[in-house]
Amino acid sequence: MKPVLAGLDIGGTKCAVVVGIEDLQGIQIIAKQSFPTPDTPEKALTKMMDEIEKILLEQEDLVLTAIGISCGGPLDSKKGLILAPPNLPNWDRIDVLTPLRDRFLVPVSVQNDANACALAEWKWGAGKGTNNMVFLTFGTGMGAGFILDGRLYTGTNDMAGEVGHVRLEQDGPIGYGKAGSFEGFCSGGGIARLAQMMVNEWFNQGKTTEICSSREEIVEITAKTVADAANAGDELAYQIYQMVGQKLGRGLALLIDMLNPEKIVIGSIYLRQEALLKPIVMEELRKEALPFSLEVCDVVPSGLKESVGDLASLSVAKYALELEG
Repeated sequence: MKPVLAGLDIGGTKCAVVVGIEDLQGIQIIAKQSFPTPDTPEKALTKMMDEIEKILLEQEDLVLTAIGISCGGPLDSKKGLILAPPNLPNWDRIDVLTPLRDRFLVPVSVQNDANACALAEWKWGAGKGTNNMVFLTFGTGMGAGFILDGRLYTGTNDMAGEVGHVRLEQDGPIGYGKAGSFEGFCSGGGIARLAQMMVNEWFNQGKTTEICSSREEIVEITAKTVADAANAGDELAYQIYQMVGQKLGRGLALLIDMLNPEKIVIGSIYLRQEALLKPIVMEELRKEALPFSLEVCDVVPSGLKESVGDLASLSVAKYALELEG
């Protein structure tokens, strides 16, 4: 019989169920099923439980040992409640642990997506072997997960790691409801908004850019189109990413000075644009961070790369098993 972990990823538009087997090399996904998020929490939970059962029945030598859930916050990980995240407004005080425990009789845990990704990188990715690690999402938003003294740190009410809300400048692109925030400068949406502002000003000066060819196309700008233009040598695109890199470096300096981590692992946009961002980030860190703290901290891209999202919920299942032990 093969002991397996099951993970549930609950999102605003889609849900995923994954089943994985852990070995000496890490974790191997043996089954995955995705589907559009049903219109009620009850339907979603029933569908996910049915999918787990279907996978287990199809492969009779599997033994389920734990279930993990990854979901956007806010939530209460101790009580197992999802507390109406922005992308799941109908999920208000929804108990996600009890139905799964009652049906499968195994340990179950829930964490927000940043914490789940931090656990995955700590267990199987770039943070493996560390005692003090920070994971930054740097994707749609900017969130963090903290591993401190060899344990996941979630704060008093699961709100630790909301670094995207920190204001880095008095003004700037809006992110997390705040102009000039870490998320405003360092997220996919934030970079797009920054670029839209700067491209409009660029056109006012009568200049051209590879980012887009007309004002009508400004609304279509994304973080990727700006990065592609910067990597192709476009002056304005590079200026935009230079600003993003400086703000990322400034945000990292705050984390390094406060938490003294061994490693900061960054996903999504940093993973894809490390060559562009790393020199700018490190230059800013050398200016802003305490030298003793900086010299013991490595800043690296996600070791799990694009699969970190799939593995995040499985790492929460492993965490549930460890908590029970």
